[in-house]
Amino acid sequence: MTVARRFLVMAAIGTAVVTALGACSAAPKTPQGNAPAVHSQDINPKPVSELRDGGTYRWAIQQWITQYNKYQTDGAQGDAEAIVALVEPQLFDRGADGVPKVHTDTLVSAAVTATSPKQVVTYVINPKAKWSDGKPITWRDFEAQWKALNGTNPAYQISSSAGYEKIESIAQGASPNAVVVTFKQGFGDWQLLFDPLFPAVAMDTPAAFNAGWIEKVPVTAGPWKIGSLNKTTQTITVVPDPAYWGTKPKLAAISFRALDSSAITDAYLNNEVDEAPARTPETYKRLKPAKNTDIRVGARWDETHLAFSARGALTDVRVRQALGMAVDRNALVRAISKDLPFALAPLGNHFFMPNQAGYQDNSGIYGTFDQAAARKLLDAAGWTAGAQGKPRTKGGKPLSLTYVLNGSGNQSSKDTAQLIQSMLGQVGVDVQIKQVPGNDYFEKYINVGDFDLAVFRQVDEVFPSMLYDIFRQPSGNNVYQNYGRIGSAQIDQLLLQAQQSTDRQAAIALYNQVDKLIWQAGHSLELYQTPQILAFRHTIANEGATGLGTQNYVTTGFTKS
Repeated sequence: MTVARRFLVMAAIGTAVVTALGACSAAPKTPQGNAPAVHSQDINPKPVSELRDGGTYRWAIQQWITQYNKYQTDGAQGDAEAIVALVEPQLFDRGADGVPKVHTDTLVSAAVTATSPKQVVTYVINPKAKWSDGKPITWRDFEAQWKALNGTNPAYQISSSAGYEKIESIAQGASPNAVVVTFKQGFGDWQLLFDPLFPAVAMDTPAAFNAGWIEKVPVTAGPWKIGSLNKTTQTITVVPDPAYWGTKPKLAAISFRALDSSAITDAYLNNEVDEAPARTPETYKRLKPAKNTDIRVGARWDETHLAFSARGALTDVRVRQALGMAVDRNALVRAISKDLPFALAPLGNHFFMPNQAGYQDNSGIYGTFDQAAARKLLDAAGWTAGAQGKPRTKGGKPLSLTYVLNGSGNQSSKDTAQLIQSMLGQVGVDVQIKQVPGNDYFEKYINVGDFDLAVFRQVDEVFPSMLYDIFRQPSGNNVYQNYGRIGSAQIDQLLLQAQQSTDRQAAIALYNQVDKLIWQAGHSLELYQTPQILAFRHTIANEGATGLGTQNYVTTGFTKS
């Protein structure tokens, strides 16, 4: 069962970071072990028979959810997607190796049934599967989702059309439960489509798609259903759905409480939530000795990056390239690694994680700390160096950029902003940090491109084609998820070629080729694979650091002792 994906607020550098700039060659003082092994998980696995019935698992989220349609522009937010994944039908689960397998509660089977003259995928729906309004799940639901997401109707405010625009037709197959999807072109990552599947009745008009999921989930078909949405207390609760035909959850409820990132550690220590991120030195130090606590670690598809906009001075690619060279990524990861159980390294790829097949470091000169090269690029772009401590100027205007900071973030995110501000200041770039309310951060700033610089995360993009809309060129008013509006026709062409390749190794080669162009374009500066370090109540089983896999909350529960 897929959980949190995309656009989680960055929080990954400890309080000591700001001082690290002046001593960035220092090695971590704390002895560290190896990073989590490839394909490993740390979830306290237990047979369901050893778990007690009932109990409420309390989970902190970072903001109140306004849009529950994960396919709508404002719904591409990790906490919303985590909740939706519990209440809507999943088609696939991923094992620890990241490889998808059919979710048998929803599907009997799913496979490529033809490759010539066109690619055809046939899904067979579990005949017991039905929506909460009593209607069976059918091929019509697949059809409605395709029509909403294929990009042909601009009235649908979609977050991504990746893969859906390659479908030619959807029809009923040989049996009433069979769905035949025919593609116009090959699509290697077909298993990411329709997952989760949404009901046709809540997708088949632009009004239903865009507004029908605002602060509500109109129809469900998962092991859980919405129990309550309380905006006053900022809490959301899901409970088992007695009408669900598949495996029933062991827990009595999962509750979600919106908290500022800075408040989650205290909430855990006060026994108000049952898990908390421990991926920063400051949180790790506080949570590791906590009573009845396990620290669980893994290597998730989870990256933290510095996003650039293409407005103002940043319309010039040389300025964006210079910013990338002026940031000392090694200093950042050394500071992040200090006092954590394992060390990190700068990330060199926008598509693949170091523990994932296909990874190679494509950063080249654009990810190499080189202040002299950064200064030369700024000189060439016409930004004249000023007096010591003064920003560069051009046409009488200073080179001043706005770094938008999530005000709900913890001290770590504030330290990160200050460190980047200091690094860029050394090459003559003035950075003004603008702190904004957490609930406004994405909707009013990132999503609409109202920033010059911002640091945040992408999560669980295990299928590389999921990243298509992050790097493709905007079309008219639709920026997809390319909020910095940076791209090129060549990048688009290679992304499409990679998507269409059904040869996995050929696709990997193409994604690495386009990744080099993304680095060159100064789209964003990859910082590191965000460490997956979590504190859990030791009685919680079958939940934790899942690595490249997905979490099945049906089997999550509390041990009997």
